[in-house]
Amino acid sequence: MRRPLPLVLATLVVAASTAGCGVFGGDDGPSIVVYNAQHEELLEEIAPKFTEKTGIDVDLRNGSDSELAAQLVEEGDKSPADVFLTENSPAMSAVERAGLLMKLDPGLTEPIPAQYKPSSGLWTGFVARSTVLVYNTSEMSEKDMPASLLDLAKPEWKGKVSFSPTGADFQAIVAAVIDLEGEDKAKEWLEGLKANGTVYDNNLVVLEGVNSGETATGIEYHYYWYRDQAESGDTSDDSALHYFGNQDPGAFLSISGAGILDSSEHKSDAEKFVEYLVSEEGQQELADSYALEYPLNPAVSLDPPVKPFDELDPPKVNVSDLDNDKAVDLLTEVGFL
Repeated sequence: MRRPLPLVLATLVVAASTAGCGVFGGDDGPSIVVYNAQHEELLEEIAPKFTEKTGIDVDLRNGSDSELAAQLVEEGDKSPADVFLTENSPAMSAVERAGLLMKLDPGLTEPIPAQYKPSSGLWTGFVARSTVLVYNTSEMSEKDMPASLLDLAKPEWKGKVSFSPTGADFQAIVAAVIDLEGEDKAKEWLEGLKANGTVYDNNLVVLEGVNSGETATGIEYHYYWYRDQAESGDTSDDSALHYFGNQDPGAFLSISGAGILDSSEHKSDAEKFVEYLVSEEGQQELADSYALEYPLNPAVSLDPPVKPFDELDPPKVNVSDLDNDKAVDLLTEVGFL
């Protein structure tokens, strides 16, 4: 597999992603352009509600974390984007390091606890997803689960673990392992996973592989399993989730970020959009959506059966320190990319 497209080719991304964009609202009122790397279906639920409340149109331009971050860096202060939304925080950190984000008013992001936004004040988290290990219940039980995510690199786990290293989700987990354990230990862990594991194209295929018994366990985020349970259970009924806890790297909480471009010509309207995302109203809309990601405003929570947010025990990471470039470099060195 090849590494992600270099920045010089990134201009192709928005051209492709814009073809699938959605504009919510009319043609005459105020509008903002949102480069959206969060789930397209989720924002297509949320954006019209924001437009109905404020009268501000939202032009969604959808793409992946790495694609849209590269596009923003390539465009610089000529970007048409007003707001950037990410699925995982490393992409937002890359745009932050490039000096492209506007400092947010502390009052705007006040509903979100400090640990879910950078000390720079340049963006904020708005939803999160927990790392989990999904396991086939015919092959394993909770008592068989490893104490740590890092244990999956040990020889006894050979042939028993699966994952999708090409996606932003797994790359964010790798970035967290690098931050928490250092590059040498992260490399050792990845080399062990390569020896032990089955590689799939995406997290849905990981879930299918575990549920069918093709592989015993899989590394992914919590919401894949809960969504399938809510819809049909076709690819989850023969599996269960293991949450690591104890501030283990396997309990890593990946934060979706929202930032405003410093080059935006519609900063006031962009602020209203970010304010809506983190408000109790907006967070409740997120909680009620199909996404089943954890709202970060403490006033809002997901309904059962999703494991309560306050029962998670994630490791402490500085969200701006997670470096996707380091993760991609390490994954490439080990031979996953």
